[in-house]
Amino acid sequence: MNTQDQTTRINGLDQAQMVQTIDAIKETPSLARFQFRARNTWIDGGENRSTIQDFYGAGREDDSRTTPFQFTNGEPPVLLGANEGANPVEFLLHALAGCVTTTFILHAAARGIQIRELATELDGDIDLQGLLGLDETVSPGYEQIRIKMHVQADCTDQELDDLMAYSREHSPVCNTVCRPVPVTVTRA
Repeated sequence: MNTQDQTTRINGLDQAQMVQTIDAIKETPSLARFQFRARNTWIDGGENRSTIQDFYGAGREDDSRTTPFQFTNGEPPVLLGANEGANPVEFLLHALAGCVTTTFILHAAARGIQIRELATELDGDIDLQGLLGLDETVSPGYEQIRIKMHVQADCTDQELDDLMAYSREHSPVCNTVCRPVPVTVTRA
């Protein structure tokens, strides 16, 4: 077998492709500008469905997704739903877990750290008095979110701690949650 045909992979990522992507963005920074999109339709009660398919990235509209992803948002019965799907604040935990995990794996690969196992647990505290408008001093959002990462990796504890801190700082979803981000709501 020709050794040039072998792809060097670490943590499931193609290292040569990762270097090519980074080099392309360094050469043309505008390639790093992305716009992701979601469309949502109310179904009934607390049930609504989001569809995600198209996005702009790497200098063009992407057409690689021939089938849209669909996510049903629902509520548990105690919150007047019928468990049609996870509720939006649970989806936020899912998005945060996924983004921190992907960021962790990407930067581990860039550092040459082999990850053997990674599992993440998240929990968040929320007081529904804010959502319901019962107490204006209570925020309607999460009061605190805790992420616990269970990692087995071929590196020192210090390297692992550095990687975890770096991943928290560079995860797009974690960064979005941890700082104020302007959000506008308008009529179409």
